[in-house]
Amino acid sequence: MKATLIYDGECPLCAKAVAWVQKHVRPQTLDYLTCQSSGRAQRFPAMTEAQCMEAMQLVMDDGAVYSGDEALPVLLSMLRRWRWLAHLFRLPGMTLLSPVAYRFVARNRYIFSIFVAKKNPPAEEACTTDRDCD
Repeated sequence: MKATLIYDGECPLCAKAVAWVQKHVRPQTLDYLTCQSSGRAQRFPAMTEAQCMEAMQLVMDDGAVYSGDEALPVLLSMLRRWRWLAHLFRLPGMTLLSPVAYRFVARNRYIFSIFVAKKNPPAEEACTTDRDCD
């Protein structure tokens, strides 16, 4: 199954995370779109700009949409050698902790970007699939 990962393309932390995912994802598993791309609005017109900018969105081929912390275990299960991390989200307390932790990081992502990404990677780095990333 192929899914589409939608993320904030202006966020250096997000772009760095997507570049890491690209290195570890199983081949032909993910497409990537930025929230700001016209391709996102055309392919997913029901997704508002606010939803997109609040949290990453993982849209499955069957139409299921996972947002923010709900997307993390699904995304991790698509990675080579990192699938085991998806099981951590089943541990007691994770349903309470992961939404809070995700919201904290998402709301402060530009601050965290200062420490994680020294510069903005070009948009092309995070858009290497056969689909248009804009």
